[in-house]
Amino acid sequence: MTKIAIIALVAIIGIALGAYAYLATMPQNQHLIVSTTTSFYETGFLDVVKSHFEAKYPYINVSFISQGTGLAIQTAVRGDADMIMVHDPAQELTFLQNGYGVNRKVIAYNYFVLVGPNDDPAGITGLSPLDALRKIKEYGDAGNAVWVSRGDGSGTHAKEKRLWTAAGYNSTELAKLSWYNERGAGMTDTLKMADEKDAYTLADLASYLNNMKTGNINMKIVVEASEEFLNVYSVIANNPQHSNLTAANFDASMKYIEYITSEEGQQLFAEFGLDTFGKAMFNPYITLLESGSDPALVQVIQDYAYFNGTECPEQYRYQAGNLYD
Repeated sequence: MTKIAIIALVAIIGIALGAYAYLATMPQNQHLIVSTTTSFYETGFLDVVKSHFEAKYPYINVSFISQGTGLAIQTAVRGDADMIMVHDPAQELTFLQNGYGVNRKVIAYNYFVLVGPNDDPAGITGLSPLDALRKIKEYGDAGNAVWVSRGDGSGTHAKEKRLWTAAGYNSTELAKLSWYNERGAGMTDTLKMADEKDAYTLADLASYLNNMKTGNINMKIVVEASEEFLNVYSVIANNPQHSNLTAANFDASMKYIEYITSEEGQQLFAEFGLDTFGKAMFNPYITLLESGSDPALVQVIQDYAYFNGTECPEQYRYQAGNLYD
């Protein structure tokens, strides 16, 4: 009986040690926080990404904070997010240069459109983007047109200000005029305000289509997507070497970046919106790049969103593995 007890005890200890060793090799549960733009959130795309990413990495729970690009970057700078997924190359470069971000990857693109009332009081349908803005200014000064700006420091707001500048105006001065309204909110709220005021506004195509589909607005596209309206999305991990960001979940951020740039991740962009709108709401950039199907479009995207010929200069790369191969 003593021998049996000893054998049983040894067996139990062996099983316990084996189980401990197995559990020790299992990944520990983690939380990843991604600070991102309202267009991804309001269209429902983030729900799709979350379900697929967590299916691949069940030990990583991913949460998204939806804000305009400016606020999304500030959230990451404070250390309240682990990475960003945004759409304003100029602000992204500053994030890298200030030491807060590493391993930037361009992931997708779509286009902005200029939308307005169905009766188009300024008569800008079919004009070029800059000519359309000039005419809105002319009609606005005469009391016959209204403009609604995001006014929130987002990527869309940054694009809008650059377009007004290219048209010959200062957006800060425009904001003082009675016909120019700043919403200070996301794309859906801005579109709703524009709809209520019979106004014009700049919107990313995905947000416009989604809000038309849900009945939030009744507006039309007056200036279609074009090269001037290009909109490019990127991901950047927080730099764990920065003294304020040592708690960032860099490993999970890199897994997210590797996933969203993988064939499976790029396919999520390619398929999102097809069933509802007959076309993708966000176009996968890496798929386009690797296919070689449209080198002219690739060049346009790179001219707009690359820095000195690269999506991420080498000094802003850290433990990037095969990310840039």
